Amino acid sequence: MSDHPLRERLAELNKRKEEALHAGPERAVQRQHEKGKMLARERIEYLLDPGSFHELDMLARSRAEGATDRPYTDGVITGWGTVDGRKVFVFSQDFTVFGGALGEVFAEKIHKVMDMALSVGAPMIGLNDGAGARIQEGVISLDGYGGIFKRNVLSSGVIPQISVILGPCAGGAVYSPAMTDFIFMVREKSHMFITGPDVVKTVTGEEVTLEELGGAGSHASKSGVATFVAESEEQVLDDVKELLSFLPQNNLDDAPRIPAGDDPERLCPELLDLIPASSNQPYDMKKVIAAVVDDGDFFEYFPSWARNIVCGFARIDGRTVGVVGNQPMMLAGVLDIESSEKAARFVRTCDAFNIPLLTFVDVPGFLPGVDQEYGGIIRHGAKLLYAYCEATVPRIQVITRKAYGGAYVVMDSKAVGSDLAFAWPSAELAVMGPQGAVEITKRAEIAAAADPVARKAELVEEYTEKFANPYIAAERGYVDDVIDPAETRRKVVAGFAMLDTKRIEVPRRKHGNVPL
Repeated sequence: MSDHPLRERLAELNKRKEEALHAGPERAVQRQHEKGKMLARERIEYLLDPGSFHELDMLARSRAEGATDRPYTDGVITGWGTVDGRKVFVFSQDFTVFGGALGEVFAEKIHKVMDMALSVGAPMIGLNDGAGARIQEGVISLDGYGGIFKRNVLSSGVIPQISVILGPCAGGAVYSPAMTDFIFMVREKSHMFITGPDVVKTVTGEEVTLEELGGAGSHASKSGVATFVAESEEQVLDDVKELLSFLPQNNLDDAPRIPAGDDPERLCPELLDLIPASSNQPYDMKKVIAAVVDDGDFFEYFPSWARNIVCGFARIDGRTVGVVGNQPMMLAGVLDIESSEKAARFVRTCDAFNIPLLTFVDVPGFLPGVDQEYGGIIRHGAKLLYAYCEATVPRIQVITRKAYGGAYVVMDSKAVGSDLAFAWPSAELAVMGPQGAVEITKRAEIAAAADPVARKAELVEEYTEKFANPYIAAERGYVDDVIDPAETRRKVVAGFAMLDTKRIEVPRRKHGNVPL
């Protein structure tokens, strides 16, 4: 039987598959390892459950005219597998083959796996490590990028799309990650930019290093491009797994629910001492969040960008929730251009994937200033307002302290559709802070007083007593209940349990027109 023709063919198949497994030249493989980077297949192995990867198009290769070097896989590995037993699709660009540059076949492989992920409703994870378009293939590779972009948009809000940048990502190649839901980067190893340092210097005369221009640090803190950053590839891939644990498979699924080890009836007495005696003193909103959510576990979104607002994923009695909170530690927790954009994007992401929203409010207003007005704070603030107004997921608001003016309305107030609004006794709901209000409404009286400074102080105290509290709002039903801070977790757990079956019919339309 040993000379059965099928056995010979099998040997031929195995030989080809072996070539595909080692598609990049030994020198390129060595260089990748010397840089402290994993190979494309090692990354997939690390990310997915052991033995769960099913590869697609392993034997695909370039059909470009005149190409002499035609390695199998064509520089990208695609397929599906599982993470924690849940199905995901993945592509992993291989820097050892043509520097991970995208050509026709490479693009077709990505198109195929993206189409499959969308049709079966599972997350799409892109591991990016490539030099952009394959120059030799010219406009064909540009068309390949267009096909990826179009699929990113078709999948948007239907399946979670995660981009992991593990090397260079430049020029047009940055726009696929930019249209996905989350971007992960590695410090010192991954870079994203439209034009590199050399071109920048030629065109504008600005001298800038690769790391300053497009490194993880810059994109995590300045541009708001990198959602999550870690120190190593392994840590980044671990973070991807953690993120997936909070997300549903697609927009028709509910967010995951895992048995909670944390008592839903647990009180949070530590919250009583958290709010300082003076309302001008800061406190850390992350401590409020940690006290209320299950096991204090909070996975923060854009932790280094727009730090005056805190956003992230947590669990309440085992249910995934998206948490948004003003951060008094930074700029007193005001809303400005960047924080409005960050929170708006987060709220829309949660709404798209059926993740309930918990909003903690301590907001003195919008940031005043010429830069803010000229930069379009009206437009950008409207994004956050739009995102909350549009959201149909269960929504709970907790006002811890300041809730002034338009910023209070924007922070998921009852008026814009919050299902439940709770306030602590320390809450101050008013059009503006006591100082400003008295200066405007009592200007003449202060000026006429024998001692204007003392008179103003008296009036501020009167105003504070009369308006800087939650009771007028409670009388009118603008807050549903004024609660003991220690009961916050209990109230929120019960609220989300009640809202579990919330259903809202939205009017038929193609799509709304977000104030971009």
